[in-house]
Amino acid sequence: MPTAGDHALASATDSDGGARHPGWILVATIAASSLAFIDGSVVNVALPSIGRSLGASPSDLQWTINAYLLPLSALLLLGGAAGDRFGRRSLLIVGTTLFAFSSVLCALAPRSGLLLAGRGFQGIGAALLMPNSLAVLGDAFAGEARGRAIGTWASIGAIASAVGPPLGGWLVGSIGWRAIFLLNLPVAALAIIATSCFVRESGERDRPIDWLGALLATLALGLVTLSLTTLSEQRELTALPMLTGTAGAVLLVILVLHERRAGERAMMPVRMFASTPSSA
Repeated sequence: MPTAGDHALASATDSDGGARHPGWILVATIAASSLAFIDGSVVNVALPSIGRSLGASPSDLQWTINAYLLPLSALLLLGGAAGDRFGRRSLLIVGTTLFAFSSVLCALAPRSGLLLAGRGFQGIGAALLMPNSLAVLGDAFAGEARGRAIGTWASIGAIASAVGPPLGGWLVGSIGWRAIFLLNLPVAALAIIATSCFVRESGERDRPIDWLGALLATLALGLVTLSLTTLSEQRELTALPMLTGTAGAVLLVILVLHERRAGERAMMPVRMFASTPSSA
């Protein structure tokens, strides 16, 4: 039986499949992606306050940032591939919802361990919503309108990243560090409602996920990110960042070889990086 959301979605789509409410689609995708952009920078200014409140060590504070960046970097390609397979609109809603619940966990965390867990789940949510918010734009717009929409999405994301630190400093000083996570809730609610009402489902449901490619990409990006974050924390080249970085680089090479062999079934077709001369 059709639901109210289905009727709203049908009214948001033209008979030829084009987007009837481009403004709301931009609002949905920008609100969702802004969560990831802002939280990538806003937490930095709250670290001293978090350390005093939770009694966290310098290493714990460093991993408050790393726990977010690791799953985001490692799962970004898998999040995009999952959207192609299971539906970009669905994965955008799932990722935004996960980000919102993780923000509540971070805001209520009584100790640093739960805060790190919440930050990790935020990274997973961001890895789902980021590629699918961009994919939704690519599906909803065409031609010059697509270029303008993606440009708007990228520019507002850059503004959100820049606004994050001063906004976080004001919230920490006037309310407390937990407010920087609770601020995500109304933004996430706006993104979920707008996506549910005005974004149509898209993807290639009959296309299987390149699970081997997804595993290789996740391990490779995760190891490289772990190597860089460990190196920045230790400030010297020790065995751990050297081994993880080398292993990640080897897996990246194996990933490229696998994706080339997989052809059209690849999660990241190598032909996308080819430059073909245009005929005059």
